[in-house]
Amino acid sequence: MFGDTFRNYETSARQAVVEESYRKQHTLTTHDFVKGMHDKWLSFDHGEHTIEEVIEMLDQLVDDSDPDVDIPNSVHDFQTAERIRKTWPEHDWFHLVGLLHDLGKVMALWGEPQWCVVGDTFPVGCAFSEDIVFSHQFEANPDSQNPEYNTKSGIYASGCGLDNLMMSWGHDEYMYQMLKANECTIPEEGLAMIRFHSFYPWHDKGAYQHLTSEYDEQVIKPWVKEFNKFDLYSKGDDQPTGEDCKRLWQEYYQPLCAKYGLDGVLMW
Repeated sequence: MFGDTFRNYETSARQAVVEESYRKQHTLTTHDFVKGMHDKWLSFDHGEHTIEEVIEMLDQLVDDSDPDVDIPNSVHDFQTAERIRKTWPEHDWFHLVGLLHDLGKVMALWGEPQWCVVGDTFPVGCAFSEDIVFSHQFEANPDSQNPEYNTKSGIYASGCGLDNLMMSWGHDEYMYQMLKANECTIPEEGLAMIRFHSFYPWHDKGAYQHLTSEYDEQVIKPWVKEFNKFDLYSKGDDQPTGEDCKRLWQEYYQPLCAKYGLDGVLMW
């Protein structure tokens, strides 16, 4: 049932908005563009905010790449976290991953167009996989004509591992790097869930395995796939109200943030 309900990129009610968002992403995301975004955002000089403040900001954001729902992203964050909490009660860091995973989308409220903030991710610097949604759009991407970047492995060595890939810019990479810069103590597998949860061509379709390591396939992929069960299917859950979210934050998630080094004001 879920496979027919979610990630419908052909006939969803939001088809035009979603397809146009991906057209821009697939046309404009080049290796040079991503390097520029690293320079722009990974200095973490875009403000100092608490986790709670950023969650509240995301009350104003609806993801243009999501064909499934048009609710504020902040609501989805609590839906995901609470479903994980019920299923994995002994892994509190996993609950926190659910809450934090999309907070990097705040870039879209700080001036970036959504096409370079949301949507599925993929490596740049090598050929674009046909397993990427709307893959035909890459024909208009300059890197598709660049012999340095348009071969199967491109600039990468076979089996180099996920950590050595330059991923398309978006909220995944930004939030991962932001947490590392602020010395978050969530386990590495949890941080990897945040970094690669939108890398559907890999964890869902099996693309790019010629570039991944044995550790990526045997350790990271199972955790990312487990996370995505909750990220995707929690969209069908009842939506918490603003008061519900406030209560959950005060009673559970604020202390959890403090436990893993994310209390107080952080660099963004």
